[in-house]
Amino acid sequence: MYERRSRLSSRQQAELIKFFVVGSTARAAGEIVGVHRNTAASYFMRLRRLIAAHLPSYRLSGEIEADESYFGGVRKGKRGRGAAGKIAVFGLLKRNGRVYTAIIPDARTETLLPIIKEQVEPDSIVYTDTYSAYNALDVSEFHHHRINHSQSFAEQGNHINGIENFWNQAKRHLSRFNGIKPEHFYWFLKECEWRFNGGDHKILLTELNYWVKKAKR
Repeated sequence: MYERRSRLSSRQQAELIKFFVVGSTARAAGEIVGVHRNTAASYFMRLRRLIAAHLPSYRLSGEIEADESYFGGVRKGKRGRGAAGKIAVFGLLKRNGRVYTAIIPDARTETLLPIIKEQVEPDSIVYTDTYSAYNALDVSEFHHHRINHSQSFAEQGNHINGIENFWNQAKRHLSRFNGIKPEHFYWFLKECEWRFNGGDHKILLTELNYWVKKAKR
């Protein structure tokens, strides 16, 4: 990633990293730092790739919320599933813990169940909505609880509010970028995952600076 010599000075790189962490657009950051917006955008993409390369591998356990969401596009498909022109993303969230996301080709059982089995420890409690793709969880190594959104969004502890909160945060962040090319979406998605899991801006800045310095060695 950093094998070629950057045209940016050390000061410019440090300033761009700060603006990236606080969620600034490349255009705004470039104007303030004094570099072309394309240069800032290219550097931001390098940071996203670096983040994705350093996201830890982990399995979730305990109380897990599962849900899919759709990004981009303007047309909705039937029931919101398989929405035309959109990118489908599956998410798993450990309550009071981390989120894991994966871009998926569809929201069928054959697609979702293997991801759950790979990322979630057996005997965990998995909360979902009533979408039929989750029926297989009823006869799996997990304890399956459903919430019927047509009747209620939460029944005491039976809800998926946590993962839906992540979707809302991710979409608010990504809405700043005036359209994201599909081939770049993975890097933006993993950035959102990193932000959600990583803590406050000070912690994220320290972590990202460390990764950048390590990559330059």
